[in-house]
Amino acid sequence: WSSILRIESVQRRFTRMIEGVGLLPYSERLQVLQLTTLAERRSRGDLIEVWKASQGLSQLTGVLNFSRSGVNLICKPGKSKSSKINRIKRNFINERVMLFWNKLPIEVKNAPPGRNGHSALIPLL
Repeated sequence: WSSILRIESVQRRFTRMIEGVGLLPYSERLQVLQLTTLAERRSRGDLIEVWKASQGLSQLTGVLNFSRSGVNLICKPGKSKSSKINRIKRNFINERVMLFWNKLPIEVKNAPPGRNGHSALIPLL
């Protein structure tokens, strides 16, 4: 988290330098400038990657475990031969994505691919 906080502080400092919004609180500066926090962008990117995997459009397709319905992410115990895949499973799915993904409406999870592969999903996140 320390590197994320450092990067976020750069955005805080930069938005302070913009005339007309620099004196506003950080959350209001983000709204006026139509920006999001780094944590929000990361979560959105993670959800897009899970959606791509659910559609078979990602390299993570074999790493993620979906329920029988193919919609919800589930946590299945098991070890892969690759320590890299085990690290991805532990850090990516359990802690960052699973709860958010499972709360999304079914229409979002089953949204068809658009021109760039995920355009139908983006407005809904």
